[in-house]
Amino acid sequence: MKSFVQAFVLLALASSFASAFDPSPLQDFCVAIDEPKNAVFVNGKFCKDPKLAKAEDFSFSVIKPGDTNNPVGSNVTTVNVEQIPGLNTLGISAVRIDYAPYGQNPPHTHPRGTEILVVLEGTLLVGFVTSNPNNTLISKVLHKGDVFVFPIGLIHFQFNIGKTNAVAFAGLSSQNPGVITIANAVFGSNPPINPDFLARAFQLDVNVVKDLQEKF
Repeated sequence: MKSFVQAFVLLALASSFASAFDPSPLQDFCVAIDEPKNAVFVNGKFCKDPKLAKAEDFSFSVIKPGDTNNPVGSNVTTVNVEQIPGLNTLGISAVRIDYAPYGQNPPHTHPRGTEILVVLEGTLLVGFVTSNPNNTLISKVLHKGDVFVFPIGLIHFQFNIGKTNAVAFAGLSSQNPGVITIANAVFGSNPPINPDFLARAFQLDVNVVKDLQEKF
């Protein structure tokens, strides 16, 4: 329990990034609502009448581990404005990431948010790559209690290098930071990107590209 509390304190600090990316709220809160019939403000999403707000609009549970029985051996439990409507306009969100032994959170980016990650259990190799032309890898092995920051928009990853399960929490400086998993986007696009083009771009045999596209 103590580690969970410490993690969420650190996640709260991530809100200091928020004003640079998401709109600043113009009222105490703006609980997101899908049906605009009873909405009174618009700021990001339609907002529920503040007089109708309740505690459930501001809470969500991440106590249950995510299912890591998948090809990459990890699971991301998202906590953004879709799970907590009260996050609307507040410029912050979070995720719980579970990793099986040697599981990974593959290279990806968040186009709208910086990420601050806290390791609760296990040992993770993490890193990000700077933009062109240097493409420098900034990487570090993290242990329980360690914290690492992934700057907005840069490709980053996490890899559980331990023999046991690992758990991390991350805060992001947007109510909806988005995620682009590089392999899925490139090889799993719908419709597919021309394999001849990808073969030249990645300096691969076209048959290798076609095989990758079938996997994604």
